[in-house]
Amino acid sequence: MCGIVGLLLKNPALRPRLGELMVPMLIGMTERGPDSAGLAVFTQPVAASLHKLSLYAGEHDIDWSTFLASLTAALPGQHELKRAGNHGVLTTSAAPDSVTAWIETHAAELTVLSVGRSIDLYKDIGAPADVAKRYNFANLHGTHLVGHTRMATESAVTPAHAHPFTAGRDFCLVHNGSLSNPNLVRRKLEPLGIEFETDNDTEAACRYFEWRLREGDDLQTAVRSGFEELDGFYTFLMGTDTELALVRDAFACKPAIVAETDDYVAVASEFRGLAHLPGVHGAKLFEPRPQEVYSWRI
Repeated sequence: MCGIVGLLLKNPALRPRLGELMVPMLIGMTERGPDSAGLAVFTQPVAASLHKLSLYAGEHDIDWSTFLASLTAALPGQHELKRAGNHGVLTTSAAPDSVTAWIETHAAELTVLSVGRSIDLYKDIGAPADVAKRYNFANLHGTHLVGHTRMATESAVTPAHAHPFTAGRDFCLVHNGSLSNPNLVRRKLEPLGIEFETDNDTEAACRYFEWRLREGDDLQTAVRSGFEELDGFYTFLMGTDTELALVRDAFACKPAIVAETDDYVAVASEFRGLAHLPGVHGAKLFEPRPQEVYSWRI
């Protein structure tokens, strides 16, 4: 059992309050997922010449100034770093693959959590309220986000196993449920050069969908293809730089509820995660139907 939350703000005037509106949603899912939490927030994209990399230092004591100076010396260009606890968001003009390769060799204590032009990602072990406070989630702003609280059932409680999972650029996924065939999915993808970082079943779904996107599918088509490839129980909530998408499996035994108004679309595993939102009692409320892909764009 885990908790998922998502919030897309249609009303630009609310976007400075994205984190403020989201934190009660995340904390409201604590009983569904007390061991770790995380979120991906999508902001206005950086310039076309730039990318952002979300970095995680864990328990390592990182001298971020030295890291930035060393990176700049090795890969000249524009590099800026925004810190939040043991996370950092690096904005860079260097090619993301080159930066990632340099980090793996010269700053191996850092983990690259996400890459894109819009996405910032934070995740860690601990109670959702503690994680939210640790990384100052209440002050986040942006267009939309995807969040998760985890109750581990099939793999270890570590930051790496926490959600959201990411693959490619500006794509993330959170999952409530359990897949029965993640190893079959891995065996399909690994010969294509797709590498896995954990033994978590959710990572298999994330990398499968991102592979379909790279093959030319739009997100809804990619998700529908998963009906034939992904076996198990699931509610998936996905984010891209322009979109939220939600789907439940054919049995729909993992809960989800959606609230939609003129100002926002909000998703949570239970209504208590939505009850504080402005205007929610006048919202269109519904439970997503089995194997129907729901999608909302900014």
